[in-house]
Amino acid sequence: VQLQASGGGLVQAGGSLRLSCEVSGSLFNKYALGWFRQVPGRERDVVAAVSILGRTFYEDSVKGRFTVSRDNAKNTVHLQMNNLKPEDTAAYYCARTRFNIGISEMTALAVGTYYDWGQGTLVTVSS
Repeated sequence: VQLQASGGGLVQAGGSLRLSCEVSGSLFNKYALGWFRQVPGRERDVVAAVSILGRTFYEDSVKGRFTVSRDNAKNTVHLQMNNLKPEDTAAYYCARTRFNIGISEMTALAVGTYYDWGQGTLVTVSS
C-alpha cells in the first residue's frame, strides 16, 4: 500500500493549508485513518483521526482549527488546517489502521493504533 501526502508548504501565521493523502489499494472505506506530525528530535504525535464511519478525533492543541475528512470515492483523506501557528510547523504524515479496526477516544490518538504509514509533507508556519 502507498499513502502519499501532499499540500504542505510555507504559510504565515493565521493562514490556512489543506493537506491531502491518497491511499492506494482497495477497501479504503474499511480503514480508519490518522494524521500525524513530527518535529526533528521529537516523537511523532497524532493530531487528527477519522474512523471508518466518519467519526473524528483531535488532539487538544488543534481542536477548532483543524478538520479531518475522508472521501471514500477518491481514496483520500484531507486535513484542513486554519489559523495556523508557528508551533504547527512540522512534517505531516498520514497513516491507516489494519483492516476493519474501530477507533475510539482511547485509541484514535495513539501512534500504535496505526499500521501503514506514508511519506510526509512539510508544513512551515512563519511568525
